[in-house]
Amino acid sequence: MPKTAPSRPHRPHAATPCSILVAGPHITSTRRGSEGYLKHPYISIYTGRCCKSRCTFCLWPQTVGGHRYRTRSVGHVIEEIAGAQKAFPQVKEFFFDDDTFTDDLPRAEAIARELGKLGITWSCNAKANVPRESLKVLRDGGLRLLLVGYESGNQQILHNIKKGMRVEVAEQFTKDCHELGITIHGTFIAGLPGETRETLRETARWAAKINPHTIQVSLAAPYPGTFLYIQAVTNGWLDAEHAELVDEHGIQIAPLHYPHLSHAEIFESVETFYKSFYFRPGKIGSIVSEMVRSPEMMKRRLREGVEFFEFLRERKKIAA
Repeated sequence: MPKTAPSRPHRPHAATPCSILVAGPHITSTRRGSEGYLKHPYISIYTGRCCKSRCTFCLWPQTVGGHRYRTRSVGHVIEEIAGAQKAFPQVKEFFFDDDTFTDDLPRAEAIARELGKLGITWSCNAKANVPRESLKVLRDGGLRLLLVGYESGNQQILHNIKKGMRVEVAEQFTKDCHELGITIHGTFIAGLPGETRETLRETARWAAKINPHTIQVSLAAPYPGTFLYIQAVTNGWLDAEHAELVDEHGIQIAPLHYPHLSHAEIFESVETFYKSFYFRPGKIGSIVSEMVRSPEMMKRRLREGVEFFEFLRERKKIAA
């Protein structure tokens, strides 16, 4: 088993295809056609840095920002958004790109109340533990969507990665969001420590059960500088042959393996997960209904469908 970090050749970053316009000191960009779960065009903005959670896989808090959520004042945030609203009247949504905007709930609620006065539609990153009463305040202040990192539906895996989350809490949170009309884009990770064939199936079933509006399924990525990377090297879960995180086309590969679970099984589980979630009659029906109600959504979903099947074809080439 390797005890030293496998070397990685340098690869230049690929240019992003979306249109980007730098908008201000804290506004990162205005974008059109970049994120399928957001309204386009949207503005991405930071109101704070870092994340209180201790997830073992997460790169930024462990390598750049730390775990103390450092924030701007409510007034400062509202002043900038009000200015952006005037400068970019075409923008349909603001996205708060803080790692976990809901880490400071009293502040998040205070911002929401002010955003409500401006008539702003907004979304943010959140942990799946926001109480129902707080969700009501955020919704009444214009919240449309939460991007939520569920990661796994298996409680032991959540413990293994120090997620600080109970499955039943996440279920109640999701139920509350559904009842309050708050859309969820849920993210999951395949191949985390403790993963087995059964836990992969369990998480896919759980995702279908809680039923976020849309999902993203990623492969566990042991970035250097994270605790997951140290674990992977120490335990022999990462070897030099599979040390890359993406292939030459930017498609994620499965760098981790376990004695009971191979690279290939983890990699193939992503496609199985996506199909089991999206190819359900109820989910297909809701997508079609959404498309029928909105010509814009019709175009977006058709484009995304083409991209999805292209994504599956590229993954099949890797697996071959």
